[in-house]
Amino acid sequence: MTDVEHRPAALRPADGAPDGRTPGTGDDALGPGSRPPRASSSLAAAHRSALGLLRSAVAADRAAAFRLTWWTLLSAVPALVCGKALAVAVDEGFLMDRPRTAAFGLGAFALSALGGAWAGRQSYPWLAEIVEPLRDRLLRDVVTGTLHRAVAPGAARDDDAAAVAVARLTRQVEAVRDALAGQLMLLWQFVLTVVAVVAGTAVLSSAAVPLVAGPLLAALVVFAVLAPATVRRQREAFDAEEELAGRAVATVTALRDIVACGAHEHAQRLALDAVQGHLRASRALASVSALRRLIVALGAHAPLLLVVLAAPRLHARGVTPGEIVGVLAYVLATLEPAIRLLVQGLGASWLRLAVAAERLAEAARRPRPGPDPGPALRPSDGSVTLSGIVFAYGPEAEPVLDGLDLALADGEHLVVVGPSGIGKSTLADVLAGMLPPDEGQVVLGGVPLGAVTPHDLARARVLVPQHPYVFAGTLRENLCYLAPGTSDAVLAAAVGELGMDALAERCGGADGPVDPATLSSGERALVAVARAYLSEARLVVLDEATRHLDAAAERRVEAAFRRRPGTVVTVAHRMTLARRADRVLLLDGTRPSTGTHRTLLAEVPLYADLVGHWRTGATAPGAHRAGLSTPGAASDRSSSRPAADPAP
Repeated sequence: MTDVEHRPAALRPADGAPDGRTPGTGDDALGPGSRPPRASSSLAAAHRSALGLLRSAVAADRAAAFRLTWWTLLSAVPALVCGKALAVAVDEGFLMDRPRTAAFGLGAFALSALGGAWAGRQSYPWLAEIVEPLRDRLLRDVVTGTLHRAVAPGAARDDDAAAVAVARLTRQVEAVRDALAGQLMLLWQFVLTVVAVVAGTAVLSSAAVPLVAGPLLAALVVFAVLAPATVRRQREAFDAEEELAGRAVATVTALRDIVACGAHEHAQRLALDAVQGHLRASRALASVSALRRLIVALGAHAPLLLVVLAAPRLHARGVTPGEIVGVLAYVLATLEPAIRLLVQGLGASWLRLAVAAERLAEAARRPRPGPDPGPALRPSDGSVTLSGIVFAYGPEAEPVLDGLDLALADGEHLVVVGPSGIGKSTLADVLAGMLPPDEGQVVLGGVPLGAVTPHDLARARVLVPQHPYVFAGTLRENLCYLAPGTSDAVLAAAVGELGMDALAERCGGADGPVDPATLSSGERALVAVARAYLSEARLVVLDEATRHLDAAAERRVEAAFRRRPGTVVTVAHRMTLARRADRVLLLDGTRPSTGTHRTLLAEVPLYADLVGHWRTGATAPGAHRAGLSTPGAASDRSSSRPAADPAP
């Protein structure tokens, strides 16, 4: 299968593209956050991408394209009729003192204008039949390509790339839709209008044709000369827009760390630099666009002036006053709007379409299939082994996990505790295969995670994050997303076992609709936990998934997973979970400790400090001795109600 076959149909190359590849989607294609090269071939590449989109849009619904073409042809009739009708009204009517003939000529002109307007109105529904499905395909292709690259082997976590993808899903897809609608609507109108003006002028006076066609040709040449600079400025504007979006996302997501480190002035400077860069790019684009406005004066106003100046000479050569008025009508009423159409519709809009289409083709690129990994290996159970795990968020950053070793038997329940920010959620992501370790290996069910296919990994383990996702749909669709064949009896038993009866009743049963906005944090957590409970995964990783549940609901969930086959790893914010676990892993930033609750309480001072801090709300001196802090403890105390639990 070729690389082209891995590409979405809406963004495949147009016929005649070099070696059959869409620019920016080959082996050397740039990533979603990188900048395309400023090569001389970039203009042609952008135009090919735009033409590919135009062809795919028309080919997707040929019937709608035919009807759109038909109504567009009818809407261009006034451009052909106006000059001749005015010439008849002047020469055969006004100058001959025949008011009826003059009225007939003017009436023909008016009727043709009304008919053209009506035909233009009829074309819009067929335009929507072409453009709106293309927009949906573009969104699907960009999302699919972004997700495929994100989960490809060796893909790195990149928040900036996510911000760029958001920019492409919003501004750039909408830019393509709007620009493409303009091209489909106005392309034929422009061509037909120019043909009608030249043909109508030739019919009225062949001597006036050079006066009209000469400046028009010069305007087209100027437009072609300015096109590369406009494409370059448009590309720079897109780059600046994506840079600003990435900087904004990075700043907002790291706001707590920025404040804690006192780096707000540096972050502010970077953000303002991105804003200034976007402003400079926008002004540069506006300056080029302003220069291109001169095309209207050259292509439309210059012919008008030349015809007026040449009117005595034309009249002396036998051109009637009505014919001169008709030529002026062609220039003023049809040629000037056509030139404006070139600059505004077929100019800036086309160039914006070309650049955006090239960028979207890059965003929709899917990674090429890697080498055959050999026979598929599936984890046999929920046992987990971590050997020498090292992970850091960046090449120069301090490791969050440094040489971690851990072995869990199938069916064992482990609780991970430690001060806030010590790496508990990072460990959960590494266990689930969401983050590849920099060093070391994770083995699930006797198989290294790197040797498990994404499909088999999704069936072998499930991760419930701190902020679980509930989508709009029925309760059954939410709960059975990872186990679509779940029977009604099994679903009802799970709902009862996890204490979701009240939620199910409020939704109107398993097939009732769920509105995520109306669910509390605890109810969203229950839905996500039940989704993991019903899955067939033998490894369940709960990253503070029950933090929004009260102690009784949390204990019910814990008991349900005790009865469920498989291994459970829980990142805990309540020490009661650690007391009831088979084993406890304490992350302290230096040397992790494992053992039962009682052994760690007796042998590890930091663990005892954490337990005491949780029970009494006092400062954990062991955490200070370890150089750590426990931010967020106040919220944990308010939600965990430690006084209701027995002493350890």
